[in-house]
Amino acid sequence: MIDIKFPDGSVRSYEQGVTGLQIAESISPALARDVLACGVNGETVELNRPITEDSSIALYKWDDDEGRHAFWHTSAHLLAEALQELYPGIQFGFGPAIENGFFYDVLLKDGESIKESDFPKIEAKMKELAGKKEPVVRKEVAKADALAEFGAAGQTYKCEHIEQDLEDGTITTYTQGAFTDLCRGPHLMNTGAIKAVKLTSVAGAFWRGDATREQMQRLYGITFPKKKMLDEYLVMIEEAKKRDHRKIGKEMELFMFSERVGKGLPIWLPKGTELRLRLQDMLRKIQKRYGYQEVITPHIGSKNLYVTSGHYAHYGKDSFQPIHTPEEGEEYMLKPMNCPHHCEVFAWKPRSYKDLPLRIAEFGTVYRYEQSGELHGLTRVRSFTQDDAHIFCRPDQVKSEFLRVMDIIQTVFSTFNFSDDNVEVQISLRDPEDHEKYIGSDEVWASAEQAIIEACQEKGLKAKVEYGEAAFYGPKLDFMVKDAIGRRWQLGTIQVDYNLPQRFKLEYTDEDNQKKTPVMIHRAPFGSMERFCAVLIEHTAGHFPLWLTPDQVAILPISEKFNDYAARVASELDRAGVRATVDKRNEKIGRKVRDNELKRIPYMVIVGEKEQADATVSVRKQGSEERGVMTIAEFAAKINGEVAEQLKATDIRPE
Repeated sequence: MIDIKFPDGSVRSYEQGVTGLQIAESISPALARDVLACGVNGETVELNRPITEDSSIALYKWDDDEGRHAFWHTSAHLLAEALQELYPGIQFGFGPAIENGFFYDVLLKDGESIKESDFPKIEAKMKELAGKKEPVVRKEVAKADALAEFGAAGQTYKCEHIEQDLEDGTITTYTQGAFTDLCRGPHLMNTGAIKAVKLTSVAGAFWRGDATREQMQRLYGITFPKKKMLDEYLVMIEEAKKRDHRKIGKEMELFMFSERVGKGLPIWLPKGTELRLRLQDMLRKIQKRYGYQEVITPHIGSKNLYVTSGHYAHYGKDSFQPIHTPEEGEEYMLKPMNCPHHCEVFAWKPRSYKDLPLRIAEFGTVYRYEQSGELHGLTRVRSFTQDDAHIFCRPDQVKSEFLRVMDIIQTVFSTFNFSDDNVEVQISLRDPEDHEKYIGSDEVWASAEQAIIEACQEKGLKAKVEYGEAAFYGPKLDFMVKDAIGRRWQLGTIQVDYNLPQRFKLEYTDEDNQKKTPVMIHRAPFGSMERFCAVLIEHTAGHFPLWLTPDQVAILPISEKFNDYAARVASELDRAGVRATVDKRNEKIGRKVRDNELKRIPYMVIVGEKEQADATVSVRKQGSEERGVMTIAEFAAKINGEVAEQLKATDIRPE
């Protein structure tokens, strides 16, 4: 017999070789019907995998990330199986599960391609195969056997993957029906649970992300265990299209892109710039109360700076290539990170323990060479501004500083009505099986990871632990925000780093007159200004909080003869601190109202003969037919009162 420990701490005994499905059946038939995969000692595996020793177990259903991942991983193989039948001679690349569904990279023979018009027949074939409830069979294979099997099938890219990336003792395949794939799993036990199928798009993707290699086609799809769930998802997708920040950004004249300037390089237009600067001003006000000092560092730096920091070794391939100057051997790089520059700020003069914690902040623009196929509006760009800060502190100050940063992030989220129900917190730790891709000693990592775990416990945050998601220099706490239609975005982050200060030989004089190395905390409440603005646009559908929106009021004169009075109203509102714009176009008032509704301006003020005579304004709120008549001063006070109420969350004082 073996002991199985459940997440609630309870323990049951089972015969050696019991499977996750059998354990679920022993609990209840309903659980056995719903469970999709299981976690055994932290590893997600299939439900029919035998458990041979005392273990901890978790049973994953659709509502669990691990359950959906196994479901969509099997669905990716189902897509490939359907394509193999429909397109003989097709070549397969990689086909993983992703956050919402899955994709598969494929290359058809003789220059053929898959078009969206082909989706219905592919979906029909997937549903036909799923209906057969084909078992998904896992097999461990030797490298030579894997090469022979995939070579015989003519799968060039699979063979390259085996030769370059895989070693004996690590290779597994999964077979369903006539399709076999290289895969580590986990998967469903059979395809029968897949009831609803939708292919969502097709795009180009270079093999291995290398622009010098063959361009394959990447087919994206999503599946569900019930048709009703797919229908709800399609409704959400339609809503997402309406909220697309690229569409709304154009309508509201917030930002633009120019092919002449370059792909993935956003240009902020006047209204978008105002919005962004107000976001920065809000955070500046909060940071000042918490003792941050702001700096400005160059957009480029010596290549040696990033070699010292380790960024060149870890991110060099994702950066723009070094800039060679006329001077022999001199190389610069567009700044991929702000932290090395801030290390130099710390090092520029001697520091004492009395100077710590030293909190250095910057709205610093950085540059990453994202593949052109990965670029997407403001969410994936090649130039973005981080609301970056780095705190240099003593080891005994780490937890308290970490807690203060958590307060700032929670203040930012509450300002935008991201409630606790909208926010997921993730502790990202090292991969326990692969320490080589991280820098620093095990002792340092243990201290950093423990500080984050204790801070979350003290704040009462239910944080999910993810192994292998840490930065190369330290563990981190990431904040994922769900928007108004349920999509998840990573925004704020806090990272504890014992390693960069050592690499830069940073030191301070302790009270015992000894030289010590500070600990460095990286933090960014917004994450990046570009991504945060994109998420905010889509979360609000462009209906920003009154304090933030570029234009708070649109003044609509009924005819041109009231333009002067409209200008007077705008001037008085401006003196009261209210942002107003005048629509002077020679259009009917109904057209002006519709056009300014599209611009998401919260208030419209209609002025005509009566308003001019009485020195009043007729006020109409966005989305409402009701009007109210007020004096200009009363209306300004109303606007400023709403703004003050909305910004109450930012009026904090640290302990």
